Amino acid sequence: MKLVIPDLEEFLLCATPQAWVDCALKQQETMLIDHANCEKKAASTALNLMFRYIDRPELLTKMSRLAREELRHFEQVLAIMEDRDIRYTHVSASRYAEGLRVHMRKQEPGKLIDVLIVGAIIEARSCERFRVIAPHLDETLSKFYTSLLRSERRHFADYLKLAYQYAGEDISERVTFFLEKERELVLGPDETFRFHSGIPA
Repeated sequence: MKLVIPDLEEFLLCATPQAWVDCALKQQETMLIDHANCEKKAASTALNLMFRYIDRPELLTKMSRLAREELRHFEQVLAIMEDRDIRYTHVSASRYAEGLRVHMRKQEPGKLIDVLIVGAIIEARSCERFRVIAPHLDETLSKFYTSLLRSERRHFADYLKLAYQYAGEDISERVTFFLEKERELVLGPDETFRFHSGIPA
């Protein structure tokens, strides 16, 4: 079975709400700090997969490349923050990632498949949010976020391809299950603004 990677608009079950965009524009410092955290966590996830699944050559290659790119993005966000005198401080994690991970299976091979599906969804949403917010930002930040679209889409595609490859069967129902959970998180109310938060409460 040949997997055709869908466009983000076809893959995700909902678009980022305008209310999130409006909130992000008012809290750009928080957005940048949390964006830096997201890049760091994405690199950590890729590295953890490399250590856990050393017998899967294609995963090792793709995750190594992904980790390097995410760390490079992390450095770029830090540089932008430094230029704007934004201090890199601790901010709590949003409920988004944990809201997806709580549904992951604990046993292999389902565990790996679910990790890869969730990775694909998170990368897809990140890409969609970069695209949605970029036109509303200043020139420097807009250009930077637009430059991330290609790599984020590739990360999404890599995760999804690996999920189908290692499952060895049609996992579209499992993908849809997580996409439905993701839609609930994106459209649900959130007390705290973060890069992946839902609608501001």
